[in-house]
Amino acid sequence: MHVVGGAQERRVGRRGNTSVLEVVGEVVELSAALRHLADVRQAILITLKRDGRPQSSNIVAAVDADGVIRISITADRAKYPNLQRDPRASLHVNRADFWAYAVVEGTVELSPIAADPNDSTVDELVELYRQLSGEHTDWAEYRAAMVRDRRLVVRLHPERAYGMWPDGEN
Repeated sequence: MHVVGGAQERRVGRRGNTSVLEVVGEVVELSAALRHLADVRQAILITLKRDGRPQSSNIVAAVDADGVIRISITADRAKYPNLQRDPRASLHVNRADFWAYAVVEGTVELSPIAADPNDSTVDELVELYRQLSGEHTDWAEYRAAMVRDRRLVVRLHPERAYGMWPDGEN
Protein backbone atom coordinates (compact mmCIF):
# COMPACT_ATOMS: atom_id res chain seq x y z
CA MET A 1 0.00 0.00 0.00
CA HIS A 2 1.28 3.45 -0.92
CA VAL A 3 -0.12 6.88 -0.02
CA VAL A 4 -0.49 9.52 -2.74
CA GLY A 5 -1.90 12.93 -1.87
CA GLY A 6 -3.75 11.53 1.12
CA ALA A 7 -5.29 8.65 -0.82
CA GLN A 8 -4.26 5.07 -0.22
CA GLU A 9 -3.06 3.34 -3.33
CA ARG A 10 -2.05 -0.20 -4.17
CA ARG A 11 -1.25 -1.92 -7.44
CA VAL A 12 -3.97 -4.43 -8.22
CA GLY A 13 -2.63 -5.67 -11.54
CA ARG A 14 -1.68 -4.88 -15.10
CA ARG A 15 -3.59 -4.98 -18.36
CA GLY A 16 -1.09 -4.84 -21.21
CA ASN A 17 1.07 -1.76 -20.63
CA THR A 18 -1.50 -0.24 -18.27
CA SER A 19 -1.09 -0.37 -14.50
CA VAL A 20 -4.35 -0.79 -12.65
CA LEU A 21 -4.34 0.98 -9.31
CA GLU A 22 -6.91 0.93 -6.55
CA VAL A 23 -7.42 4.24 -4.79
CA VAL A 24 -10.06 4.94 -2.17
CA GLY A 25 -11.85 1.79 -3.29
CA GLU A 26 -11.98 2.88 -6.95
CA VAL A 27 -10.01 1.55 -9.90
CA VAL A 28 -8.92 4.04 -12.55
CA GLU A 29 -7.04 2.62 -15.51
CA LEU A 30 -4.55 4.92 -17.18
CA SER A 31 -6.32 4.43 -20.52
CA ALA A 32 -9.66 5.48 -18.95
CA ALA A 33 -8.07 8.56 -17.37
CA LEU A 34 -6.62 9.53 -20.77
CA ARG A 35 -10.06 9.10 -22.40
CA HIS A 36 -11.58 11.40 -19.77
CA LEU A 37 -8.85 13.99 -20.36
CA ALA A 38 -9.30 13.75 -24.14
CA ASP A 39 -13.04 14.38 -23.71
CA VAL A 40 -12.74 17.21 -21.17
CA ARG A 41 -9.46 18.81 -22.39
CA GLN A 42 -9.39 21.21 -19.45
CA ALA A 43 -7.19 20.20 -16.55
CA ILE A 44 -4.93 21.48 -13.83
CA LEU A 45 -1.21 20.99 -14.41
CA ILE A 46 0.66 20.44 -11.17
CA THR A 47 4.41 20.97 -11.09
CA LEU A 48 6.83 21.21 -8.18
CA LYS A 49 8.30 24.50 -6.99
CA ARG A 50 11.92 24.74 -5.90
CA ASP A 51 10.85 24.26 -2.26
CA GLY A 52 8.87 21.11 -3.13
CA ARG A 53 5.40 22.62 -2.79
CA PRO A 54 2.97 22.15 -5.68
CA GLN A 55 2.31 24.87 -8.22
CA SER A 56 -0.90 24.52 -10.22
CA SER A 57 -2.06 26.05 -13.49
CA ASN A 58 -5.27 25.72 -15.46
CA ILE A 59 -4.43 24.37 -18.92
CA VAL A 60 -5.97 22.86 -22.02
CA ALA A 61 -4.46 19.56 -23.13
CA ALA A 62 -4.60 17.21 -26.08
CA VAL A 63 -4.05 13.47 -25.89
CA ASP A 64 -2.27 11.98 -28.91
CA ALA A 65 -3.09 8.55 -30.33
CA ASP A 66 0.05 7.21 -28.61
CA GLY A 67 -1.15 8.49 -25.23
CA VAL A 68 1.27 11.42 -24.94
CA ILE A 69 -0.39 14.53 -23.51
CA ARG A 70 0.58 17.82 -25.14
CA ILE A 71 0.21 21.27 -23.57
CA SER A 72 1.24 24.69 -24.87
CA ILE A 73 2.97 26.90 -22.30
CA THR A 74 5.10 30.05 -22.25
CA ALA A 75 8.71 30.09 -21.07
CA ASP A 76 8.01 33.10 -18.83
CA ARG A 77 5.64 31.33 -16.41
CA ALA A 78 6.49 29.27 -13.33
CA LYS A 79 5.64 25.96 -15.02
CA TYR A 80 8.63 26.16 -17.31
CA PRO A 81 11.48 26.48 -14.75
CA ASN A 82 9.66 24.03 -12.48
CA LEU A 83 9.56 21.40 -15.24
CA GLN A 84 13.14 22.10 -16.29
CA ARG A 85 14.27 21.46 -12.72
CA ASP A 86 11.98 18.48 -12.02
CA PRO A 87 10.20 16.83 -14.96
CA ARG A 88 7.59 15.08 -12.82
CA ALA A 89 4.07 16.43 -13.30
CA SER A 90 0.45 15.60 -12.64
CA LEU A 91 -2.71 16.54 -14.50
CA HIS A 92 -5.95 16.72 -12.51
CA VAL A 93 -9.12 16.54 -14.59
CA ASN A 94 -12.64 16.95 -13.17
CA ARG A 95 -15.93 15.70 -14.54
CA ALA A 96 -18.27 18.60 -15.43
CA ASP A 97 -20.31 18.15 -12.23
CA PHE A 98 -17.09 18.23 -10.13
CA TRP A 99 -17.89 14.95 -8.30
CA ALA A 100 -15.53 12.69 -10.22
CA TYR A 101 -11.86 13.18 -11.06
CA ALA A 102 -8.81 11.50 -12.46
CA VAL A 103 -5.17 12.37 -11.96
CA VAL A 104 -2.55 11.38 -14.52
CA GLU A 105 1.06 11.35 -13.36
CA GLY A 106 4.10 11.20 -15.57
CA THR A 107 7.37 12.64 -16.72
CA VAL A 108 7.57 15.53 -19.15
CA GLU A 109 9.76 16.33 -22.07
CA LEU A 110 9.98 19.99 -23.15
CA SER A 111 10.27 21.15 -26.73
CA PRO A 112 12.67 23.98 -27.50
CA ILE A 113 11.20 27.48 -27.10
CA ALA A 114 9.75 28.73 -30.39
CA ALA A 115 12.48 30.81 -32.07
CA ASP A 116 11.31 31.09 -35.68
CA PRO A 117 7.82 30.99 -37.20
CA ASN A 118 8.87 27.99 -39.30
CA ASP A 119 10.73 25.93 -36.71
CA SER A 120 9.66 22.48 -35.51
CA THR A 121 8.31 23.83 -32.21
CA VAL A 122 5.92 26.18 -34.03
CA ASP A 123 4.93 23.33 -36.36
CA GLU A 124 4.04 21.25 -33.30
CA LEU A 125 2.12 24.19 -31.77
CA VAL A 126 0.13 24.51 -35.02
CA GLU A 127 -0.68 20.80 -34.87
CA LEU A 128 -1.73 21.13 -31.21
CA TYR A 129 -3.94 24.13 -31.99
CA ARG A 130 -5.63 22.20 -34.80
CA GLN A 131 -6.23 19.26 -32.49
CA LEU A 132 -7.82 21.48 -29.84
CA SER A 133 -9.53 24.23 -31.84
CA GLY A 134 -9.52 23.48 -35.57
CA GLU A 135 -8.26 25.93 -38.15
CA HIS A 136 -6.93 29.38 -37.28
CA THR A 137 -8.00 32.42 -39.29
CA ASP A 138 -4.40 33.63 -39.83
CA TRP A 139 -1.66 31.01 -39.51
CA ALA A 140 1.13 33.50 -40.28
CA GLU A 141 0.04 35.69 -37.36
CA TYR A 142 -0.36 32.64 -35.13
CA ARG A 143 3.15 31.44 -35.96
CA ALA A 144 4.61 34.89 -35.25
CA ALA A 145 2.71 35.05 -31.93
CA MET A 146 4.17 31.70 -30.84
CA VAL A 147 7.69 33.13 -31.24
CA ARG A 148 6.75 36.47 -29.65
CA ASP A 149 5.12 34.68 -26.67
CA ARG A 150 8.11 32.33 -26.27
CA ARG A 151 5.84 29.28 -26.42
CA LEU A 152 6.86 25.66 -26.22
CA VAL A 153 5.19 22.27 -25.93
CA VAL A 154 5.10 20.15 -22.80
CA ARG A 155 4.86 16.46 -23.68
CA LEU A 156 3.69 14.52 -20.65
CA HIS A 157 4.38 10.80 -20.87
CA PRO A 158 1.75 9.21 -18.60
CA GLU A 159 2.96 6.57 -16.17
CA ARG A 160 -0.05 6.02 -13.94
CA ALA A 161 -3.45 7.35 -12.92
CA TYR A 162 -5.66 7.42 -9.87
CA GLY A 163 -8.91 9.02 -8.87
CA MET A 164 -12.61 8.48 -8.45
CA TRP A 165 -14.23 8.35 -11.88
CA PRO A 166 -16.23 5.14 -12.33
CA ASP A 167 -16.05 3.49 -15.75
CA GLY A 168 -18.83 4.48 -18.11
CA GLU A 169 -19.40 7.87 -16.52
CA ASN A 170 -18.58 11.06 -18.42
